[in-house]
Amino acid sequence: MARQVFTIGVVNPLLTIFKQLGNVSGVKILIDQYLPFLFAHGGANTQVEQTRFALERAGVEVEYLRWWDGRQRGDLVHYFGGIPSHDYLEQARVAHKPVVINKLFTDTCNRPLARLQRQGMLINAFLSVPFGESFKQKMGWRAHQNCAHNVISLEAERRVLQVVYRVPDDKMTVVPIGLSDTFLQAGPGKRIEPHLICTGTVTQRKNFVELAQMARAAQAPILFVGKPYHPDDSYWLRFKNMVDNQWVKYRPHVDSELEMVQLLQSARGFVLMSDYENWCLSAHEAVACGLPLLVQDQNWSRERFGNEARYFPTIGVTPENTDRLKQFYCDAPGLSVPRIKIFSWDEAAQQLKAVYEKVLAASASA
Repeated sequence: MARQVFTIGVVNPLLTIFKQLGNVSGVKILIDQYLPFLFAHGGANTQVEQTRFALERAGVEVEYLRWWDGRQRGDLVHYFGGIPSHDYLEQARVAHKPVVINKLFTDTCNRPLARLQRQGMLINAFLSVPFGESFKQKMGWRAHQNCAHNVISLEAERRVLQVVYRVPDDKMTVVPIGLSDTFLQAGPGKRIEPHLICTGTVTQRKNFVELAQMARAAQAPILFVGKPYHPDDSYWLRFKNMVDNQWVKYRPHVDSELEMVQLLQSARGFVLMSDYENWCLSAHEAVACGLPLLVQDQNWSRERFGNEARYFPTIGVTPENTDRLKQFYCDAPGLSVPRIKIFSWDEAAQQLKAVYEKVLAASASA
């Protein structure tokens, strides 16, 4: 029997049945996001693509939201990123399309609790004043309260929603970020290469230049794998000039997961010194391939790896960081792999299905 797709007016009476069946068959999810792929690449794009594929494998009908297509049908919008304005949610409400926001609080979730509390006090104080409504709506500060539900990937992000945006617990769900089967089935390799490996976009936030400087100072060779956002980017050009194929090695970004697995399995250990991260797919890929980690000491990394990894105490080129890098390089062959739970995209999709069911059931009863 062919799968039926119902418009929102027909879906509502059936939602109770869908909930009882424990699936969202017959419901179409529309995926939208704030940043076009052609502007930037990285883990956020991977999350969007892999989420769609996993949902489809789970039997959920999914389409990317076609902003130009007024005839496109859908029952729920899964929005990746920060909602651009209050108008988006308001128009979705009028159209009877509940919106689930899936935002990566990459910078914010790594802030100390005291700073989050100050941020929350300032935002809520401004929201309470009887003027500046157009500015408030453009900032999207109410979006997390006014959307149908929030999806985050870390408890550190839950804290942001609670403390900064005053979102109640029943409007948020922690859903992990997954890895593909290629990485999940990889396992440890021989780690025969005499270098550490660092993967990611060559950009200021990842501190590739600073890490390359410390690699030279510590005489700890690092293979950097990645590409810049643009070939004329000044930071990329600075990094490119540091490549000496002795202490600073470079390999352009590889699209093949199998090739990336081989590069990871051959390396001595994984190192990353990014200004901030959220979940960091690169670090989890390294763990799946059997590598010990040296990463920045932040909320996301402590939540995911605890005492199973080694940490840079600060960000930037410092004697202490250089010593940590040198010690990690020397110790890496004898270090164990972080013993953490690594999730599949299919596991994440199953949790998202439960979120959709909850949201659609609430929408039907409203």
